[in-house]
Amino acid sequence: MTGAAWRQELVAAALAAREEAYAPYSGIRVGAALLTREGRLFTGANVENASYGLTICAERVAAVKAVTAGCRDFVAIAVAWNREGFCYPCGACRQVLYEFGPQMRVLVVEASGDYREEALVALLPHAFEK
Repeated sequence: MTGAAWRQELVAAALAAREEAYAPYSGIRVGAALLTREGRLFTGANVENASYGLTICAERVAAVKAVTAGCRDFVAIAVAWNREGFCYPCGACRQVLYEFGPQMRVLVVEASGDYREEALVALLPHAFEK
């Protein structure tokens, strides 16, 4: 993805990934689209479980898919949900993303598709580092 269009492509991919969520308990459907330095795009959706602690967030699904495909340099992620307001990654997801892209950009997306852009380092000050 090149130029400014990558943001819109990432947002669209996150909105599409949201539709694959498995959220029978909360009804909150989250999709993520992760862009790597190589220009590859990985998507993920949240997967809930009756044992709530076993639920996995969309951001971590996308990150694990990227890492297991050999990509370890993250550039940006878009996170979209089916609610009003902006969808921010949880603390655990922020730390996982930081491991592979401390300088990455985070696009937080409302249900309507409107988004704002943040720096991951601003969302996770004083992160654990290698």
